[in-house]
Amino acid sequence: MIRGAAVIAALMLCLAAAGPAAAQVREPGSAGGLTSGLPRAPARSDQLSLPARVDVPPPGRGLTAQRVGAIAGRIDKVRRERRRYPGATREVFLKGSDRWQVSYFAKVPPGAPRKEIAQVLVADPSGAVLEAWTGYQVPWTMARGYPGAFGRIVNAPWVWIPLAVLFVVPFVTPRRPWRLLHLDLLVLTAFSVSLAFFNAAMIGTSVPLVYPLLAYLLGRMLWIGVRSRPAANGPPQLLVPVGWLTIGLIFLVGFRVALNITNSNVIDVGYAGVIGADRIVDRDKLYRAFPSDNASGDTYGPVAYEAYVPFEQLLPWSGHWDSLPAAHAAAIVFDLLACLLCFLVGRRVRGPALGIALAYAWAAYPFTLYAQMSNANDALVAVLVLAALWAAGSAPVRGAFVALAGLTKFAPLALAPLFAAYPRPRARTIGLFAAGFAVAAAVAFAPVLPHNDLRSFWDATIAFQARRGSPFSIWGLYDPDVGWLDKAQHAVQAGTVALALAIAAVPRRRDLVGLAACAAAILIALQLGVTHWFYLYIPWFFPLVMLALLQTCALGSPRRASRRGSGG
Repeated sequence: MIRGAAVIAALMLCLAAAGPAAAQVREPGSAGGLTSGLPRAPARSDQLSLPARVDVPPPGRGLTAQRVGAIAGRIDKVRRERRRYPGATREVFLKGSDRWQVSYFAKVPPGAPRKEIAQVLVADPSGAVLEAWTGYQVPWTMARGYPGAFGRIVNAPWVWIPLAVLFVVPFVTPRRPWRLLHLDLLVLTAFSVSLAFFNAAMIGTSVPLVYPLLAYLLGRMLWIGVRSRPAANGPPQLLVPVGWLTIGLIFLVGFRVALNITNSNVIDVGYAGVIGADRIVDRDKLYRAFPSDNASGDTYGPVAYEAYVPFEQLLPWSGHWDSLPAAHAAAIVFDLLACLLCFLVGRRVRGPALGIALAYAWAAYPFTLYAQMSNANDALVAVLVLAALWAAGSAPVRGAFVALAGLTKFAPLALAPLFAAYPRPRARTIGLFAAGFAVAAAVAFAPVLPHNDLRSFWDATIAFQARRGSPFSIWGLYDPDVGWLDKAQHAVQAGTVALALAIAAVPRRRDLVGLAACAAAILIALQLGVTHWFYLYIPWFFPLVMLALLQTCALGSPRRASRRGSGG
């Protein structure tokens, strides 16, 4: 096992050394308070430009800027915002060939950045109001519910609902319907309700719905992880034979790949990976040097960009935000690796049957497909965490994988104390873990540091994440000036730090299931306290949760289990 783990670790380290943002909808052309230097005629179909005169229709237009401003000014929500911000100013832009954008800006002190408080899109020449946004939906285009902005067709009910059914049904048996596992599966699926409100631009409803689900899963993982032995009564048997799951797994894998190739989009996260890979190979500065159409794409660790190097070299970047085939290829490979590692980890814990079940769960769970169809890098986090779990028997190898996971997106760094102390906190084990961690981190930073300074890295990543706002958590959705809310967030974050440290030392299950459950608990606790949360983060902990939930499942059909005399 140690030899095989070492081989995989070496391959991953080679991948990380191959070269010598919060996800947002791509909506170029939004004013964002930047008006200087705008062209007088749009160069792209979605670009903003300034009209030459406000009282004369521009060439090819039927409306004047004055008329468009008057139309926008009659909208009730715009009038409310203007009353809320006395002295607000209005600016009218051409947007593409047949639309106008009217932006309202709050009065700010000299030298302060401009704050756009309302935005209206108007059709030309009809004068119809196409969109009107206020509040957080002005700067956050991803909060506007644009159809298919994330994951495209996977959001369609005829795709999402069958996947949710396929995910749940094999693990539910009518013979023993009232089992805790069934509730667990419903909770994992219930994130779909929040997503439905998100897709309808109802952020005030979608965000609060997430937290009871995360809190429940946190409690379940802690209960499983700290118990000294498995529960006497495990989950029920599978509804279908494992062979059927194998067939379903093969079909779902093919379906996911085909769907990605034919009907998916690349959000800024995947685009950032391609840009970063190109800059690493060209030995250019990585941090604080991204192009303007993805200026905050440099917020991740170096592994998030190095992992894209083979794909960008095979499918080179054109230099702008096009179809980005390298991002598609990377997302597909990350997804396949996650599926494979689910099988390998499950087989190590309980044999091939559990491996097939875990791989099937990954392939059927709608939110893992959601991440793949957005061509984000979040499956890579799951891959590296699963690899650390699979290589848990070797302290330096699991240390290397935890480092690589943490230098992709920083949250997995919180897993270091837990994995360092596995199976028990001993000085030699912790030392070997630290050595593997340090070597992997050094290899990951080697292609980056010669052309970047640590200050730029810190400012673009940790500092940026610490100061950013976001309406996609309860901490950012509600008024940030509410003192008790800020204190509550700090308390949750402090509790997460304490949990990550304490769980490494307290008595707990000392097997892979306990390790997976405790790791899932830490990742979920982190997500409870972050200012920016999104559905793409669910795959980080999902395979760990599924392993913990299925840990005592005597896999096989109920009929076969009854022949063996197994009561589940």
